[in-house]
Amino acid sequence: METKNRDCGGPLAGFKVVEFAGIGPGPFCGMLLADMGAEVTLLERAGGTFASQLFGGGRKAVANRGKKSLCIDLKNPAVKPLVMQLIAEADVLIEGFRPGVMERLGFGPEVCLAANPRLIYGRMTGWGQDGPLAPRAGHDANYAALAGVLDTGRRHGGAPWAPPTLVGDMGGGGLLLAWGIACALIEAQRSGRGQVIDAAMSEGAALLGHGLYNLEALGEWHGKCAIDSSAPFYDVYCCADGRWLSVCPLEPQFYTSFLARLGLTDDPDFAGRQYDTTNWPTMKQRLIDIFSQQPRAHWEALFADSDDCVWPVLSMREAGEHPHNVARQAFVDVAGVRQPAPAPRLSQTPAAIQSPPPLLGEHSRERLLALGLNAAEIDRLVSLGAVTLGS
Repeated sequence: METKNRDCGGPLAGFKVVEFAGIGPGPFCGMLLADMGAEVTLLERAGGTFASQLFGGGRKAVANRGKKSLCIDLKNPAVKPLVMQLIAEADVLIEGFRPGVMERLGFGPEVCLAANPRLIYGRMTGWGQDGPLAPRAGHDANYAALAGVLDTGRRHGGAPWAPPTLVGDMGGGGLLLAWGIACALIEAQRSGRGQVIDAAMSEGAALLGHGLYNLEALGEWHGKCAIDSSAPFYDVYCCADGRWLSVCPLEPQFYTSFLARLGLTDDPDFAGRQYDTTNWPTMKQRLIDIFSQQPRAHWEALFADSDDCVWPVLSMREAGEHPHNVARQAFVDVAGVRQPAPAPRLSQTPAAIQSPPPLLGEHSRERLLALGLNAAEIDRLVSLGAVTLGS
């Protein structure tokens, strides 16, 4: 594989990605690549997808930032040569359909790798390309459930819970697919050969939980674990104004300072009893009572200059306004939508949002002209219903 031109842009500048529009982890993976400088052509269908209905399409579709929209009917025979030309010129393909769908459309790995042997073919599914559950539907909490990770979200023996869409879809799915693509691109630079990436959200969710499996092997989970919300020094507490604090003075030195701030250094319920699990319920109730006596701002001020690991639980709106996030420019406004800035930060080739999320079909004509079609040929495809131009 030839070395890509990286004279400007992020570390993936010069790499071309073809993304088949989908929902959740696939678009997130494409966004990560676009933020790092890749040219991502998004193949969208007329009318959009369930994702565009759920999260909003056009400029509000954060996961599509930096991409170019080519709106085509993948089932129309007239567009297959065009899609294959895009794939032949691409470095990466991303698809998130159930196993077998791409093969039925005529764009399976064998066909695409025959046309482009250096192609990295990224496949994103819930359960993987094979196995008993491969053809079955699912969502984030389902994948986390079968990975053994959802159960770890119990609070004090309550119902299993995990943050929505983060464990299976985004972390275990899109992020790990992007990691696999990055690794495969490095290997392809050496060998000139592409490969297929089988990324399963259920397996990714399990991988994210590796540390929890570590604790399980040590017999230090549920009921006496320092980080499963059982411990009084690793939990959230409600303040007098109904707002919440994240309280995590886990290390002994932080715990000692934490007690001093609260005037509990010599209190018999706390002093020298950090890991006395028999007393944890009493300690927790005491802290519940203490934090409920003052509003969140009081506690923020009390712990502001400390390493006691006490921080406010912010809403998404508040997060964008926090002084640290403002100083770091951790959130940006793109087309009127507040959203997280690209991450992580690279010193030599920093990531950047290349453009706002495209309108449906906004770049259809541009992409087709780049493939060598003339205006008459494009108009013919439009008349056949094979291509939709942006309004």
